[in-house]
Amino acid sequence: MNLGIIGQAVGLFAVTNIDDILLLALYFARGAGRPHLSRSIAAGQYLGFIGILAVALAAAFGATFLPERVIPFLGLLPLGLGIKAAIQSWRARDDQDDEQPTGGDVGALTIAAVTFANGGDNIGVYVPVLATAGATGAAAYVTVFLILVAVWVAAGRFFATRPVIAKALSRWGHVLLPIVLIGIGLLILSEAF
Repeated sequence: MNLGIIGQAVGLFAVTNIDDILLLALYFARGAGRPHLSRSIAAGQYLGFIGILAVALAAAFGATFLPERVIPFLGLLPLGLGIKAAIQSWRARDDQDDEQPTGGDVGALTIAAVTFANGGDNIGVYVPVLATAGATGAAAYVTVFLILVAVWVAAGRFFATRPVIAKALSRWGHVLLPIVLIGIGLLILSEAF
C-alpha cells in the first residue's frame, strides 16, 4: 500500500466519522457492564459502515444505487431513532428500579441503521475519492477504513470507561443520545434543502 494513500485514507476517515466517536461513547455508556451489548455495538458499527462502503463503491463504479438527491433523506432514520429514544427516556424517567433511565437496549441493527444513515455525508465524500483512486487505491481506502472502524469502536469504549466521562455519560447519556441522534438527523436532512 502507498503511504500517501494510507495517510489520505486516515485523514478522510477521521474527518467524516468524528461524530461517530460521541455516538459510540454514548452507546458504550448505555451498555456498561453488559458485554453482549459491547459486541452488538461493535457489530452494528461494522454493519453500518460496510453498508456505507458498499453504496459508495457501487456509486463510484458507475452504479446508480442511490440518487444523490435521496441521500440527505437518510437523516430521517437517526431523527426517528432519536425521537424514539427521547420518548423511551421520558417514559422511564420515574422508574425507581434503575438509577437512570436508559431508553432501552441498543442492538446491532439499530447501531447499523444509525451509522448508515449518519454516513450520507461519507458517501458523498467517498464516491469521488474512490472513483478516482482506481481499483488498487479503492481497495487501500476500504482496508484502512475497516481497520479504523475498530479504532473508533475502541475510542468510543475508552471514552465511555473514563471515570469522569463515564459518570457524565451515565448521568446525562439518556438525554444526550436522543439529542445527538435528532441533531444528526436534522443536519443530514438540512442538506436536502
